[in-house]
Amino acid sequence: MKLSLISIIFIFALQALSVPPVNSQQTDSCSSRLNLDVPFDTSSLNCLSVWSSHDFILRYVQTSSNLWSFVLSAPDTNSFVAMGFSSNGMMVGSSAMVGWISTDGTATIKQYFLGGTRSNLVLPDQGNLTVVNNSSSITSQSSRLYLAFQLNTSQPLSRVLYSVGQIGVYPTSPGYALAEHRDKVSTSLNYFTGKSAAKSPHSRLRKSHGILNMLSWGLLMIIGAIVARYFKQWDPIWFYSHAVIQSCAFILGLSGIICGFVLEDRLKADVSTHKGLGIFILVLGCLQVMALFARPGKESKLRKFWNWYHYSAGRILNVFAIANVFYGIHLGEKGKGWNVGYGVVIAILVLVSFILELKMWRRN
Repeated sequence: MKLSLISIIFIFALQALSVPPVNSQQTDSCSSRLNLDVPFDTSSLNCLSVWSSHDFILRYVQTSSNLWSFVLSAPDTNSFVAMGFSSNGMMVGSSAMVGWISTDGTATIKQYFLGGTRSNLVLPDQGNLTVVNNSSSITSQSSRLYLAFQLNTSQPLSRVLYSVGQIGVYPTSPGYALAEHRDKVSTSLNYFTGKSAAKSPHSRLRKSHGILNMLSWGLLMIIGAIVARYFKQWDPIWFYSHAVIQSCAFILGLSGIICGFVLEDRLKADVSTHKGLGIFILVLGCLQVMALFARPGKESKLRKFWNWYHYSAGRILNVFAIANVFYGIHLGEKGKGWNVGYGVVIAILVLVSFILELKMWRRN
């Protein structure tokens, strides 16, 4: 009896060990052999990992002088996957192959032209890629999506973009509007060495432009205004402090705007709204500097009009500067972290101003 009970337990243990977990997910690797139903040969593809954080694997080969084959492998997270080709590493102006398998099992792959950051500028069935007829497909296998297509080109663009969509959100007919991606990366691919690296175009110049303008127009100008309004009891320290802070802000801000002009020229990006706001802020800043040299004496009848102009222009400058910093973060696709960080700093400055305003009101 004891022996048969032990035998039964042993048999059940073997069965439990032999059954794979229900939620197991097979991963792809360059050592894996592809067994896909695609309309071109996949036996001699080069393979490399292109986006490790999302486990994206790219396989490609130059089949002939003007024919390239691509297979992008990515985890199936109930979202679209995309591979784009860009002349400058930016999404705007690029063309992308986007594929998804909807909840009813319908597989769809389309070319999109990313004409701008707004959804109505992301155009389906358009783009600069010459896709070979009947060569594109997307299939699901072992919990992974395989996006396959062929291009007629002598040399694909080396700046390659990858993105993954929001979970459970798919483009639908008739418009097939593409929702904003959940994450994306810009890379540089050497097709001959098979090496790929994440790369942000002109990253140093972009950082310089953003940090200089955020620090100057978006922070120092506000701090200088707070000093001028709430610390006049310490005369003339408040005046010199205000002048020094605003002068530093203006010089740094001018440098940041120059970086912006250079960046726009190099990226060939459409940032007309951001640029227009920046020029408007710069003009207000120049007027504020010139107003300092035309400042009437305290006993002059014109002093109250000068004060009204100086205060009003300063407040308008601060409001537009804050708005343009947030807009710049959006254009730079820096994500929620930068928005939250800058928003917290602005909230602290607003709170400090509110407290100082109450104290000044009570004192008066």
